[in-house]
Amino acid sequence: MSDSIRIMKADDELWQQYSSLSTRSYGHPVSDVARLRPYADIRVAVRDGRVIAGGLGLLGRQFFGGAPVPSALLSAGCVAPEERGTHLSVRMVTERLRPLRDQGAVVSTLWTSSNGYARRLGWEAPTPVFSWTVPTDELRRGFDEAGFEISHGSPRQPSLMYEDLASRWNGPWQRPSWWERWQQEKHPSLTNYQFNRPGQQPTGMLSVAFEDHPAEGPRLVVHDFWATSGEEAAAMFAFLGRHNSRISSVAFQRTGLPPAPMLLHQLRRSGSLAARAWHPWMLRVLDLRQAVQLRGWADETDLTLPIEVVTEDGAATERFTLRIADGKGELTPTTREGRLTLTRGQFAVWYAGGYRSAAAATLAGLNGDPRSIAQLLHTTADREPWLPDHF
Repeated sequence: MSDSIRIMKADDELWQQYSSLSTRSYGHPVSDVARLRPYADIRVAVRDGRVIAGGLGLLGRQFFGGAPVPSALLSAGCVAPEERGTHLSVRMVTERLRPLRDQGAVVSTLWTSSNGYARRLGWEAPTPVFSWTVPTDELRRGFDEAGFEISHGSPRQPSLMYEDLASRWNGPWQRPSWWERWQQEKHPSLTNYQFNRPGQQPTGMLSVAFEDHPAEGPRLVVHDFWATSGEEAAAMFAFLGRHNSRISSVAFQRTGLPPAPMLLHQLRRSGSLAARAWHPWMLRVLDLRQAVQLRGWADETDLTLPIEVVTEDGAATERFTLRIADGKGELTPTTREGRLTLTRGQFAVWYAGGYRSAAAATLAGLNGDPRSIAQLLHTTADREPWLPDHF
C-alpha cells in the first residue's frame, strides 16, 4: 500500500486538502498552516489524489554558542487518523527534512507531544518546558521598577537588541523579517513595551496580550520577556504587577520565561506560583561535522577528545576526534576508540548545553571516562538551552 503513496511539495489544491486534514487530525483549526504558508516548505503525502499526511518546514537559524546555525524547524505535521500505525510519519519526516537539508540546515527542531517517536528518530529534549501563572498582587509586592523608564512600542532597533540577548542562550531562533507580523496576526492584542535607564538605550523588551480564561476570567499573558540583567527583569515584573487593579493573574506562556529562577526567588509567597509542564522542544543534529563547525565556541576552550556517536538503536557507530580551539570546532572521522559514547540524541543535548553536570549526563545515559565527560560538558556549559518561540 505504501508504494502507491507519493510525497511532494503542495500546490494550491493540495495545500487546501492539507489544511482540512490538519483540522481533522488535531481536532481544531491549525491557524499557522495558513499564516506560515508564504514562508514554509509544505510537503504532503498523496494517495489516489487525496492528501493523507502533511507538514510545514521552515529554514531558519538558531543560536548555538553565540552563532546562528542553519536549522530546519518543523511544524504542524499530521497524519490522517485512519492512516496511523503504518510508519508514514517516519517517511514524512525524512521527506520534509530533505529540501531543508539541501538548503543548508545542519540541525532540526520540533515541538511534539510524541516524545518517544521523536526520540527514536534521533531528536532529544535539551531542557524542560514550563508555563507559569502568578497572582498580579504578588508581582506588585515582590518587585521594584528601580528607576527604569517604560515606553509603549518596540525598540527603535528591535532586531539588534533581540539578537544580542538571544545569542546569550542556546536555541533561540534568529527571527526573520516577517516574524513580528506573523505574531501580530496570531495575537491581535499583542502589545510591546521597552525598558531603559534615563538617557540610555533600551535593555529590556516585553510583549503581552490579554485573554479570557474560562475559569479565571481576563488575564495578562506574557509572550516575550527579554532582560539584560536582573534589574531589568525586576522592573518588568513590577510593571506587570501594575495591572493588579483589573487583572488577577499574569500567565507566562510556555517558553515565555528563560530557565532562570528570577521569578521564584523574589516572590514573597512562592506557594502562589503555579507551574505547568509542557511537551518540550526537541533537537536533532542532522550533520554532526557541519554542526560542530558552524557552532560558536569560547575562545579559551582547548580540547581534543576521541568520541563515539551511535544511533538510537545501537545499529551503527561513528568514531570522531572532537577538536575545539581558538573559537573553532572540528569533528574528524577516526578509527581511534572513543573515551566516551553518545547517542545522537545525547549529542544534541550536549550541543545545546543541556547537561549542566557530569552527574546529570551520566544519569541520562552518557557513558565514558568521568574526566572526559566533564571536559566535554564544559565546552557547551557557557550558555543554557532556551527556545522562546514555539510554532
